[in-house]
Amino acid sequence: MGVLAWLLGRENRDSQRFTYGGPVPQWFGHQTASGVHVNSTLAENLGTVTACVNAIGTVMGSLPPLVFRSGDNGRMELPNHPVARMIRNPWAMMTWPDWIEWAIGSVLLHGNALAEIVHDGAGRVTGLRPIPWSCVVPVVLPSGRLAFDVSVHPNPRKRYLDTEVFFLRDRSDDGVLGRSRISRAPDVFGNAYALQDFAGNAWRNQATPSGALEIDAALTPQQYAQLRERMERHEGTGAARRVMILDNKTKWTSISVSPEDAEVLASRRFSVEELCRLFQVPPPIVQDYTHNTFTNSAQASLWFAQFSLAPWCRKIEAEFARSVFNANDGTHLEIDLSGLMRGDFETRWKAWEIAVKNDILDRNEVREMEGWGPRAGAGAPVV
Repeated sequence: MGVLAWLLGRENRDSQRFTYGGPVPQWFGHQTASGVHVNSTLAENLGTVTACVNAIGTVMGSLPPLVFRSGDNGRMELPNHPVARMIRNPWAMMTWPDWIEWAIGSVLLHGNALAEIVHDGAGRVTGLRPIPWSCVVPVVLPSGRLAFDVSVHPNPRKRYLDTEVFFLRDRSDDGVLGRSRISRAPDVFGNAYALQDFAGNAWRNQATPSGALEIDAALTPQQYAQLRERMERHEGTGAARRVMILDNKTKWTSISVSPEDAEVLASRRFSVEELCRLFQVPPPIVQDYTHNTFTNSAQASLWFAQFSLAPWCRKIEAEFARSVFNANDGTHLEIDLSGLMRGDFETRWKAWEIAVKNDILDRNEVREMEGWGPRAGAGAPVV
């Protein structure tokens, strides 16, 4: 955004009234059929939710963000562009991976992520200050522009226009605000949490031994002490499979998991799959290998890149184009998904081999991308 547009785009904020007529953000959560009141904090108590959010955020943060300028002669990377320099350290002690993890976490759990675009005296972007969504009240001004009232204690309330913030949102119903996955399917989260709570209460409120001794007659204190001493000989791993000798018509009865408890365990496994569907994350990515085969395990990372990461990369790139860059000078952000091959040594070098053999890259260009210096006489392509 240019300096002139930034200055002329400012409105008289104090004279405007709150006119936002869309759905009210659910700060306090959503009531569900299971009776659980679901909000973002409770949702993160579910291991699958935290794992899905972390998987998308951390992998997105590992991908290199590049600034390009497109023109008639193609595009050129601009590593010294003000935005490229800002991206390396978007805010205070936050690196780019830290900032992306915050943005993805906010948008997945709350439906929206907001950051103030900070400029220097010349109007150049110098930072993206994260704003907790719980501190934001969205408004639509009489002119039709979207604005955000931010109250972060102990600072006074401040209003930001849409051109002064980076605003990432999940799928929207009204074209104004995004809706979180929690608000769209609260019962999925509520049922999963209710099952988790039931399992926790079952462990806390009952003791289920491995078996019971049945004796026809009452035991004297001395007999009870002898029996207890005898049973202690079978405790611990060192006594595993030791033969137990019982007398006086004592009978051992094993105690196993009840069918009802087994059903609860199966339902908890199904809730993992349901939550993964909501976040578009393949179950193997969050360490659920229940239905794994060699084929679907090998394809999980590809599926994750295409259907989980690529859409968020495009959304972030589009929002940078709208709010951070000057749309008229051809500059744009690109999040390089090829960075996923960094941990896949074999695939990466097969790709380089194909590029060199087809005269797309030469050996020195490959060495440069791998972080190595050029080798004399290695510029010619392999025939």
